[in-house]
Parts: sequence; structure tokens; C-alpha cells
Amino acid sequence: MRWMERAFDNRSAPARLAVVVALGLGELGLLHPPGDGTDWALALAGFAICLAGYLVPPAAVAAPAAPVALAALLVLGDRVGADAAITLKAMTVIMLFELALRVHGRRAPAVLGTVAALVAVLVGVHAVGIAADVPPTLFKSGVLIGLPMLLGAYIRLARENAAQARAHAAEQEGRRRSQTLAARAAERTAIARELHDLVAHHVSSMVLRVGVARHVLPSADPRVAEVLDDLHASGASALADLRRLVAVLRDPDLVQGEPGVSLVERAGLLDALDATLDRGRRAGVAVAADIDAGVAGLDAVRRLTVLRIVQEGLANVAKHAGPGTSAALTVRVAGQAVRLEIVDDGAPPAEPGRPGHGLAGMTERVELLGGTLDAGPVAGHAGGRGGWRLLAELPASPD
Repeated sequence: MRWMERAFDNRSAPARLAVVVALGLGELGLLHPPGDGTDWALALAGFAICLAGYLVPPAAVAAPAAPVALAALLVLGDRVGADAAITLKAMTVIMLFELALRVHGRRAPAVLGTVAALVAVLVGVHAVGIAADVPPTLFKSGVLIGLPMLLGAYIRLARENAAQARAHAAEQEGRRRSQTLAARAAERTAIARELHDLVAHHVSSMVLRVGVARHVLPSADPRVAEVLDDLHASGASALADLRRLVAVLRDPDLVQGEPGVSLVERAGLLDALDATLDRGRRAGVAVAADIDAGVAGLDAVRRLTVLRIVQEGLANVAKHAGPGTSAALTVRVAGQAVRLEIVDDGAPPAEPGRPGHGLAGMTERVELLGGTLDAGPVAGHAGGRGGWRLLAELPASPD
């Protein structure tokens, strides 16, 4: 379709004009040489009209005049006994095609209809004047007029539809890109909130321990007591600042999304995963889980990432595959890597090449930890059905 648009757009009009002139000169010089000066005069007048038709902008009032003028030359040639009819007919056909190709908008039907009627009258006069069998000749004349105009209109509409499709696709792509960026920004905000929760948790623990040390060492060296007091005051101030920052990040006007676990304790991860599995089963998904207990030994950020991926993955299974789907969850900690896989036997999404915003956020989260996340359809497996597979791999530690 692109080649058609390039070949028949307004910028290629000079090239089309050159082809018309070359073909016309070849026809006059080789196939039907003019017999006298009158034939040459009519042919050159036809070339001049074609040139004007190509040079006049499509929106100009004079643009439709070229095919009508060529048809009038055809009738004039009959009156003076010239023999340039074939050349003039070819020029008329070409200019009808060009007119239908270039005129667009609300005025196109009226312009094309008027031109077709005028050319039909003139060509009909010419046909009746040279043919004894009038009906077939008029039919041929109708085809001579209608076919190039229909072809030109078809190519013009195809070009316009292609341009609209590209504009719509660009708009959709821009909207998807904006939504993906928004999802990533939301995920970054959630990660920042959770990381600050972790820091606040540890700073709070440090402040508590410093306070305990200050009380259990009442007779310590005054310099030690001064240092402990300073540590306690600095820690308390930092903790207050962190809590204010976390409060801003949790502002529902700034951060959209349902509240979740912001800090997963080691002993609570397996329970949180069990609760996620139960929610999936209540949604109608038969979930079989194989979870390595070693996942509870990960640091808090990675524990939380594992939980979020499982939540998002099973939510997608319930949403896209629906009740009655079987899913297998596998979480393994092997060496310095965590591998998480969710495979279901439901129908893949209608557009697997376009991941949802939840997956985009999970991908962002995993990549920030130095890992990878892939999601896509899988070939038929148990029972011969296809399905969907989510695979995440990330380092087991920051090192």
C-alpha cells in the first residue's frame, strides 16, 4: 500500500506527467503519426491541457476543466476532420483518472459528477458522429469515462484510509506508551514507598536499641552517654522525616492502587503466599503450588517482589483464563538466583504481544533488582491445551 501512496500522491504528479508525455509522443511518433499540421496542433493543445491539469492545485476551481477541455478538443477534431482522436481519448482518460485521484473532500462527488456528465455529453457527440451502431458505442464511451474515475476514486480512498489507519495506530501506540509509563511510574512510587518503609523499620529498631543502651548504662562515661544521646536524637529525627515522606507517598491523591503488604516479615511471606493462593482458588483457578521454603530467607525487598509477582500472575490467570483453569506455581531458590514460574492451561489473551500494565510494573520492579520477567503463550501441554507462562528470575541477594 505504501508504494501506491507514493506513486499517486501529489508530489509524484511531475513524474506521472512525464510518463504521459512520453507515452503520448511515442503514440504520435510510432503508432499513429499525425497526417497534417491540424493533427499536430490538436495533439500539442492536448499536451498543454494535460500540463495545466497537473500544475493546477486540486482545490482550484479550474482543476476539473482539463478533462472537459480535452473532450471538447475531441469534438473539435471531428469537425475539422483531424485524425488525433486516439491520442485525445487517451489524454481524456488520464485526466479523468487524475481528477478523481486528486479531488477530495465534500466537493468531490459534485465535482466528479459534473465533470463526468459534461465529458459524457461531449464524448457522446463524438461517438454518435463517427459510429453507425450507436448503443454499443455509447456503452464503450461510458466505460471509457467511468472506469478511470472509479479507479482514481478507489486509489484516493485507499490512500486516505491508510493514512487514517496509521494516524489511529500512532495514537493508540502513544496512548499505550503513556499508560505503560504511568504504570512504571506508579510501580516506582510503590517501590520507593516500600523501600522507605524498610528503612524506617530498621531506623526505628536502631533508635530503640540506642535508647535501651542509654538506660542500661546509666553510669557510663559521660562522653559515651553524650554520643548515645546524639545518636538517639539523630535517629529519632531521621525516623520522623522518613515517616513524613512515607505519608506523602501514601497520599491517595498521589498514589493510586489498593493497599497491600508494604513490609513482609520473614515468617509472614509463606503465609502471605498461602493467602494469595487461596484467593486464586476462590476465583475458580485450581492452583498447584511448589514453593521453596528458602524464599523466606531472602531480604525484605526480594520477599516483597516474589509476593507481588505471585499476586499479579494469579490475578491475571483468573482475569484472562477464567474459572476452571488449572495453574502451577513454582518458586525455587537455587544458589544466587530466585526462579518463579506460573503456567496455566487457559486460553492466551487475545493480543499476547501487548502486556498489561500490571505486568509492565512487575517487569520494572524485577529489572530494578537486576532480574528479568517474561510472559507469553506456551504450546499445548497436559491435556493438549495451550496456555500462558510467566517466568521471573532475579538475584537472591544484592551482591
